[in-house]
Amino acid sequence: MTPESRATLPPRHRQVSAVGLAGDARGVAREGVADAVALAVRSAGTLHDWAGLQPDRRALHGRGVAWAVRLADGTPVVVRRNRHGGLLARFTGDRFLPPTRAPRELATAVRLAAAGVPTPELVAYMVYPAGPLLRRVDVVTREVAESADLPAALDRWPGHRTALLAATARLVSQLTRAGARHADLNVKNILLTMDGETALAHVLDVDRVVFGGADDPAVLRANLARLVRSVQRWHERRGPLLDEGELQLLERLAREDA
Repeated sequence: MTPESRATLPPRHRQVSAVGLAGDARGVAREGVADAVALAVRSAGTLHDWAGLQPDRRALHGRGVAWAVRLADGTPVVVRRNRHGGLLARFTGDRFLPPTRAPRELATAVRLAAAGVPTPELVAYMVYPAGPLLRRVDVVTREVAESADLPAALDRWPGHRTALLAATARLVSQLTRAGARHADLNVKNILLTMDGETALAHVLDVDRVVFGGADDPAVLRANLARLVRSVQRWHERRGPLLDEGELQLLERLAREDA
C-alpha cells in the first residue's frame, strides 16, 4: 500500500505511517508536520475525523466538508477527504483504487509551484484501507490566510472586481506558461486574496491537471473555455456572477498576459 518509493518523494518530504481506527494508514508529509499528522491519525482514526473534532475547526463546503484547523504544531491547514465527482460519485463516493489520486496531486502541486503557478502547499496526505481493494484518502494543504473562492471574493471585496478578474486572468496565463491544463478549472477552484489594491489567485484541486507543452495556445483555449463554462453554469443555477463585459475582460486579459 506504500504510495510511492522514498526515491521519488519531493525534497523535504518523508513517508508517514500510523495505526488508527481505520487500520494501517500510510502516506507522505512534509518534514516538520509529519509527527503532528501521525498523532492526529492515531488519536482519531483519520485526519478528516480528527479535524472534525477540533474545537477551533471551521467548515468549508465544497464536494463534501473540508475542515480548516491547526495541526498540533500550530500549522494552519485545510483537511479534506478526496471524493469522486461526476458519474462515479454515486457509486464510489470517497473510495479509490490504490495508489489513489494523492501521489499525483502532490507531484503536480510541487511542479506547479516550481513553475510559478500559485497553489496552496500540499503538506501531507494519508491513505486508509476501505475494504479488500479500495482506499480512502485525506489531503492536507496549508491554509491561505484571508482567502475566498472567486464567487465569495466578488462578494467580499465588491470594490475590487477588476483587480480580482485581473488576478484570475493572470492565473490562467500562468497555467498556460506551465503547460498545465486543468480539467476542472471552475469558479470554486480559484482562490483569491487581497493585499491592498492587489489581488492574487491560487489554483485548487490540482489532481485534475495534465501537463502539455509550455505556452501551448491549446492549453490557454482549454482552460479559458472550462472557466467560461463554469461562469455560465453559475449564472444558470445561482444567478449572475460576471456580466458580459467582465467576462470579455477576463478572456482578453488572459490572452494578453499569456
